[in-house]
Amino acid sequence: MSEQKLLTPGDLLDNEGNLTEAGYAYGLVKKYDRNAIKVNAMRIKEWDYYYVGNDEYGLAFTIADNGYMSLVSASFMDFNNKTFVTDSEMKAFTFGKLGLPSSSAEGDLAYSSNRVDMSFCHKDGGRVLTCEFKRWGKKEQNFKATAILTDEPRDSMVIATPFNKPRHFYYNQKINCMTASADFCIDGEEKHIDGCAVLDWGRGVWTYKNTWYWSSLNTTVGKHKVGFNLGYGFGDTSNATENMIFFDGIATKVDEVVFNIPVDENGKDNFLEKWTIVSNDGKINLTFEPILDRADKINAIVLATDQHQVFGKFYGDLVVDETVKVTLCGKVGFAEKVFNKW
Repeated sequence: MSEQKLLTPGDLLDNEGNLTEAGYAYGLVKKYDRNAIKVNAMRIKEWDYYYVGNDEYGLAFTIADNGYMSLVSASFMDFNNKTFVTDSEMKAFTFGKLGLPSSSAEGDLAYSSNRVDMSFCHKDGGRVLTCEFKRWGKKEQNFKATAILTDEPRDSMVIATPFNKPRHFYYNQKINCMTASADFCIDGEEKHIDGCAVLDWGRGVWTYKNTWYWSSLNTTVGKHKVGFNLGYGFGDTSNATENMIFFDGIATKVDEVVFNIPVDENGKDNFLEKWTIVSNDGKINLTFEPILDRADKINAIVLATDQHQVFGKFYGDLVVDETVKVTLCGKVGFAEKVFNKW
């Protein structure tokens, strides 16, 4: 097992723009200050990503400012029909103008243009997500959604990760298993989700070329809220991994995991065949049966991305402690592999 270091309270960055320490925590114990970053604003990447879903539907909302460009995106996944729609609006050279908050615990975020109005707000002890997207998707439909998130758990996944380059780092929080109620409308057809939600709150300075793996589950098993955050490829994880199981709001730390993605006869990833995801400490032993691949690929020479966010059903065991083991029987979550030159 690798050495897992728990973060202590204080500033995230020192006077040189490097992490004061690397490790994990169960809350935002480190203070993020964009002004303490010591690189060109082109390299700073900040995003808030919410996923709201159950075993029938999923919604995803992103507001990101990646320095040289912003991205505002809304997605709808229909797991019964194995379909999805994603649309995004991008603007060049925003350099932090979107004003993403320095903490997930406070500060509201809003974006408005001729096509898109999206906001993430704190209200009455919870969160309210709103989105209105005109001419959304290839069919240029009107999309409108409101999601109310409550019951934020005691524990979340927080990691401060360096890259093997000075002044490059990733500060990330995943808040799993919030209770979610969402109403949405696509060209007059109204739908509803009662389910769970996760927030992926990311701030940092990334290296130019990287590949990451991330998997998230947020569900209920019996009377219990159950979820996990699993991943790697987000920098130098020698001080801590980001892997955790969540059971009724309490986190169990997991050491290292590996995503076993099938490959075809040409050696390429076959994302829609069965995966396995396992940990070296025996706490994670999962089979993942894909439903759909929300893929996106761009190759603009200098900038490129190859994203595969695969939604599917999880089967297998999560070992919470010596007395509690959760068996999953087809709960829907996602697992992804993302390559970026950015």
